[in-house]
Amino acid sequence: MSSTEWAQAGLQAFDAVVQGTEGFRGRAGQRAMAEQVARTFSQAQLGKVDEEAGEPQRAIAVIQAGTGVGKSLAYCAPAIAIALARGTRVLVSTATVALQEQLVHKDLPALAAQMEQPFRFALAKGRGRYVCKLKLDRLAHPDDAAPDEALDDLFPEDAAHARGQPSRQETEARMQFYTSMAQALTQGAWDGDRDSLDTPPEPEAWSPVAAEGSSCTGRHCPSFGQCAYFEQRKALVGAQVIVANHDLLLSSLGARVLPELDNCLLVLDEAHHLPATALQQFASSADLSRLAWIDRLASRALRIGTLVEVQEVADIPRHSSQLRQMLQALERLVMDLYGEALKAQPNAWGPARVRVPRGALPEPLQEPLSQAAHHAAGFLDCLRAISKALRSEMRDKPDEARRLSQLYAQIGTLAPRLEAVHATAQLLLQAPPPGQEQAFVPPAKWFTLEVDGEFISLKAHASPLLPGSTLRGHLWNSVRGAVLTSATLTSCGQFDFFLRESGLHGDDAATTLEVPSPFNYAAQGTLIAAETQADPKNAAQFTAEMVEALLTDLAGVEYGALVLFPSREQMRRAVDQLA
Repeated sequence: MSSTEWAQAGLQAFDAVVQGTEGFRGRAGQRAMAEQVARTFSQAQLGKVDEEAGEPQRAIAVIQAGTGVGKSLAYCAPAIAIALARGTRVLVSTATVALQEQLVHKDLPALAAQMEQPFRFALAKGRGRYVCKLKLDRLAHPDDAAPDEALDDLFPEDAAHARGQPSRQETEARMQFYTSMAQALTQGAWDGDRDSLDTPPEPEAWSPVAAEGSSCTGRHCPSFGQCAYFEQRKALVGAQVIVANHDLLLSSLGARVLPELDNCLLVLDEAHHLPATALQQFASSADLSRLAWIDRLASRALRIGTLVEVQEVADIPRHSSQLRQMLQALERLVMDLYGEALKAQPNAWGPARVRVPRGALPEPLQEPLSQAAHHAAGFLDCLRAISKALRSEMRDKPDEARRLSQLYAQIGTLAPRLEAVHATAQLLLQAPPPGQEQAFVPPAKWFTLEVDGEFISLKAHASPLLPGSTLRGHLWNSVRGAVLTSATLTSCGQFDFFLRESGLHGDDAATTLEVPSPFNYAAQGTLIAAETQADPKNAAQFTAEMVEALLTDLAGVEYGALVLFPSREQMRRAVDQLA
C-alpha cells in the first residue's frame, strides 16, 4: 500500500468506529485530529531504508486538542489501523497512571470491540514495579546470608543506621512481611506486581525486593521461569498496542524494553509533561553525608571478585577508600562555602537549598569532584569485570546459578549509588569548551541540606537546564513517526515555547495543529474568584472556610459535582468535614 492508501485506511477506521458506536456524535475537531494523525503516520518511513535513497522520511505532528475533543479515539483508531496495515506496532506513552488505566481498561477494549481487524494491547511498566523473586526468597529465608548482610538488605537506607539499629520487633515485622509476600507469590495469589497488592508497601519496604536491571541476571537467573517482570515482557511481545509512560520511555532508550522507535508509531499523550520528565530523567544527585554503602559495596565486591578470580579486585580498596575521602572532603568544602546560607533556611518546606550561580563551580570543589569522578569510574570498571566473570560462571556452571545470581544481586543492589555519584560528579564538572563560553548552557547545579534532629544529610545535585537539546540527542534522533498531543501545548497562541522545550523547534519533520475545545465555556460555565479571610498557608482555617464555600456551592448542584484539591491532605480534611 502507498502512504495515501495507509492514510485513507486509518481515517476510514476512525469513521467506522464513530458511526458504529451507539449514541456517539461526531465532532469536527476530533475528525480533523484523526486526519492529521493518519497523514503523519502514513508518511513516516519505518525500519531499514536503502542507504542510496538518503535519510529516511520522518513525520511528527504536534497537536493541541482542547478538553472534550476526544483525543484518545482520534489517535488510537487511525494509528492502530495504519500499524496493522504496515505490520508494525503502536507505542502510546502517557504521563499519568489515570490515563494509562483509562486506555487499558476502557478505551482500548471498547475500540477492539468496534474495529474490524482484531488487535492485542498490553500495559508496560518499569522493572521496579515488579518483585524480584530471588531477592524476595533471600529475605524471606535469610538462613544462607550472613547476618549483617541480611540486615543491610532488610533496612538498606543509611538513615536507618544513622538513627540506630532497627529493633527486634521492626526486624521481625519486616521479615514477616516478606515471608507473606513470598507465600502469596508461590501460591499464585499474587502476580508479583506491586500495584496489585491490596496495600502497596512503602518505598523503603519495597526497595529491597524490587526488580532492578543492575541486579538482574536475566535468563541465567534460576527464577527466570517464574519472573513477574519477564512474564510481563512476554505479554508485550504479542501486543500490537503498548501503553507505557514518559518515564519508562526515556529511561529505556536503547535498552530494547519497548518497541524500537525507528520501527513503530509513537503517540505521546499528555505531551506537555515530556520536557519536565526529561529533566528529571537525565538529572542526578549524590549523598555526601551517608557513605556507609561504599564500604559495604567494597566488601562485597572484594569477596565475590576473589571467589570468581577477578584480578581487578586488587584496585577496589584504593578506589573505595579514595572515593570516600573525596566525598567527605567535598562535604566539608561545601559546608565551608554554603553552610551559613543552608543553615539559615527553615526545613519546614523541605531541604534547604543553595544554587551555584550560572553553573560556575567554585574552584575549591573542582579537584575533589574530579578525583571522586576518577575513583568512581575505576570502581565501576572493577564491578563490570566482576559482573562479566559471574555471567561467564553462570553459563559454565548452570547448577550453581542460584548462588551466583544471589552474589550478582548483592553487588547490583548497591551499584546504582556508585553510578549516581559518577554521573553527578561529571555533570557538576561540566564547563564550556575553550572559545565556546557564549554558546554553552551549563547544567543547573545545587546543594541541599536536610536536618532531622541530630541527623544531617548534604546532597549534591545537577541537571541539564534545557530539555530540548537532551531530547533531540536521546529521543528524536531515533523516532520516525510520532504524534504529540495535549490540551495545553501553546503559549500566547503559539507552539514555539513547547517546540523549544521538547527539542522540535526547527525540525523540518514537525508540523503543528490546534483543535479548539467543543465546549462553549463562556455560555456553559461561571468563574468565581473567592476571597478568604484565612491565609492558605494556615491549613486549618483556610480549609474550614473552603468547606463553608463548598457547602454553599454544592447546595445548588442538581446532578453531581467534581471538586479538585491542590493536595491530598486538604482533600482528606475536606472529606472529613463534609460528612
